[in-house]
Amino acid sequence: MANGMKRTALTAAWVVGHADGQHCLYRNGTIVVEGEKVLHVGHDFDCEVAETIDFGEALIGPGFIDLDALADLDTTVLGYDNHPPELKGRVWPQSYMQAGPREMYTPDELAFQKRYAFTRLIRNGITTALPISSLFYRAWGETAEEFDAAAEAAADLGLRVYLGPAYRSGNLVVDQKRQIGFHYDAPRGVAGLSAAEAFIARHENTHGGLIRTMLAPDRIETCTPELLRRSGAAARDHDVPIRLHCCQSRLEYDLVLQQHGKSPLELLRDTALFAPATILPHGLFLSGINGITHEAPDHEILISSGAALAHCPLVMARGGKVLRSFARFRDLGVTIGMGTDTHPADMIQNMALGVMTARIAEGNPTCVSAADFYDAATLGGAAALNRPDLGRLAPGSAADLNVIRLDSPDIGQRIDPIQTLLLNGSGRDVSDVMIAGRFVMRDGAIPGVDEGAFRRQAQAQFDRMVAQYPDRTLFHPPVEEIFPTSYPLRGHAPAIRRGG
Repeated sequence: MANGMKRTALTAAWVVGHADGQHCLYRNGTIVVEGEKVLHVGHDFDCEVAETIDFGEALIGPGFIDLDALADLDTTVLGYDNHPPELKGRVWPQSYMQAGPREMYTPDELAFQKRYAFTRLIRNGITTALPISSLFYRAWGETAEEFDAAAEAAADLGLRVYLGPAYRSGNLVVDQKRQIGFHYDAPRGVAGLSAAEAFIARHENTHGGLIRTMLAPDRIETCTPELLRRSGAAARDHDVPIRLHCCQSRLEYDLVLQQHGKSPLELLRDTALFAPATILPHGLFLSGINGITHEAPDHEILISSGAALAHCPLVMARGGKVLRSFARFRDLGVTIGMGTDTHPADMIQNMALGVMTARIAEGNPTCVSAADFYDAATLGGAAALNRPDLGRLAPGSAADLNVIRLDSPDIGQRIDPIQTLLLNGSGRDVSDVMIAGRFVMRDGAIPGVDEGAFRRQAQAQFDRMVAQYPDRTLFHPPVEEIFPTSYPLRGHAPAIRRGG
């Protein structure tokens, strides 16, 4: 064995390998891992191994790549049934902005937030993640210090990440007449970019390559053209990915058009934002799509830019929106990766919903397949990051993989593991995860993580944050009015009796 590295053979009823430029399936297959790399994928392996682990009725496949991975507590629940956003604290009132926005979490709480979220990603078979958090409850952007802690948490857990604090130069505000406008602080955006560049210098390609970096300007409508221009130049100078939420809402499209006289993609083109690894969540609103009548060469700009889309079907569908369409962008040659962008960080659920919404968008059940979305969650993410060593299991690739159980009665019958997975599976069926040759989860347990304690701490921290919402909500209603229960509460809640 080279350099004395341990060889481990993993076997299962199904193995997803990679050959001739595409995924392939091995029935009763074997993967051999040596150190941090895959040595062999297939059937027979005649050389000596130190250990063989048989997972039985399971699927071993490449780890999922999450281009828009929630690194937060679940704030999606705050907007699920609670509308409109300007009356529910998701657009700051002018009074809050004038008083000076504040952090609603302490540094320790921010550090826990990231560590907690990283365990949720691993639990769902995600091996490479580009984290994202909400800025609704932040003083402005994210801090480099909290991402220093995030880097340590990811390295400790063994998660492969691309990290970078989000920054912005503007924010939506609402006045007493419920008119939505903007507050800009351009120097604050430039300072955020400088801090992000310093973070890159400290952390790029550290912890054995598990920790990489990226630039994360928040959203196109919260960035000045100058900040976009500087961000694109910095991404090229540092040779790191840049991710910018773009074309995700009609409000965003209209605001960019109103302020700059250009579509979002025209603005990105004209500010030279595009870098070799540019990732754009979510791609829903381009010219000619979802009611956009503005004449702009959006599709041509997207194709020529080489940017990748991060498709997040679950969070978009929760808001009543679908990509129009996955099949169309695929056929245009646009790189499409996947993101979760919400809780649960269930990539399997996102792939399943992605198939359904794509077929609904086209009115055609044959326009996409289960394989299209499994490719997006693996190969598409790797292509977006320019990482041919990720998203596949082949000799020489990174030993990043997940094991998904197929022996639950809920899985149902199967003729093919990928179709079955998207029909009946979920992230809860992931039992084991390996990253860089190290098991970071075995039999559903993440070493050193007390799931119950994490859950209780997350809920307590979330409750403290929600209690602060009246201060930053228009007209300052009580929490119970901002976030009412689905049905009326009656009487007083009795104490819960525990034990015998």
